[in-house]
Amino acid sequence: MQSQMLAPAAVLVLWSIIMLFWMAGTRLPAIKNTGGGLGDAKPGGRGQDLEGVIPDEVNWKAHNYSHLMEQPTIFYPTVIILAITGATGFDAMLAWIYVGLRIIHSIWQATVNKVSTRFLLFLLSSLALTVLAVRAVMATLFANPGVL
Repeated sequence: MQSQMLAPAAVLVLWSIIMLFWMAGTRLPAIKNTGGGLGDAKPGGRGQDLEGVIPDEVNWKAHNYSHLMEQPTIFYPTVIILAITGATGFDAMLAWIYVGLRIIHSIWQATVNKVSTRFLLFLLSSLALTVLAVRAVMATLFANPGVL
């Protein structure tokens, strides 16, 4: 069950890299369309400096990429804890639900970005992560977490 438990984390890592390339693939042409380029960026400039400079729809990919560097940092160790302590099929299912919802959230935020739907997707994925985290705590505190 260890490798099955790690598979959702591996998929989310790959998805994060896909979002990185999607972000770059839309941002770089948008920067060029402003008449500038990376060489023209002010020293110490950050992605946030592009807000209001390039179209919002382009920045949405960057916003989502940032989100993938935030909450999933809690998901990864949770999955590792469960893989080490003996994940159950229920744990793997929750991990896949989390990853599926995060991918749907990414696509939604990068394309449509209606906040009410995006928030619902975030909330549902957060609930799945919460249950996973509780199960990881149980797995480290109790001898047999599979009975709960």
